[in-house]
Amino acid sequence: MKTAQKNFASANTTKPEVEAIARCCPPLLNGRITSEDTNYLAAIFRVLGEPARLQILSLISAQPSQEVCACELVEALGLAQPTVSHHLKVLYEAGLLTKERRGTWIYYRILPEKLAMLRDALS
Repeated sequence: MKTAQKNFASANTTKPEVEAIARCCPPLLNGRITSEDTNYLAAIFRVLGEPARLQILSLISAQPSQEVCACELVEALGLAQPTVSHHLKVLYEAGLLTKERRGTWIYYRILPEKLAMLRDALS
């Protein structure tokens, strides 16, 4: 049956139409993301599937210094300190944040190259 459909399509499609389809719609196997990359991206998007983590990223990126002390996020998020610490740890381990200890406080920054990689993967 596939052969019949193929013959029908080729018989009823003109050469300019075939060329237009080829320009418009490249073969799916020519995709930009490798299988390895999709596994990595899926893991990152699972991390970002938690609303509190998205809110943390939003709060950090909204700061003029592009960094936030972990202590500032507790009140802003309305979550308990251990919960905020857990979310920060998950974001850090996923490679989306970097951290710096200053005395007893830990400051977090977004890694812009990771967000750029996510943006590029989706565009």
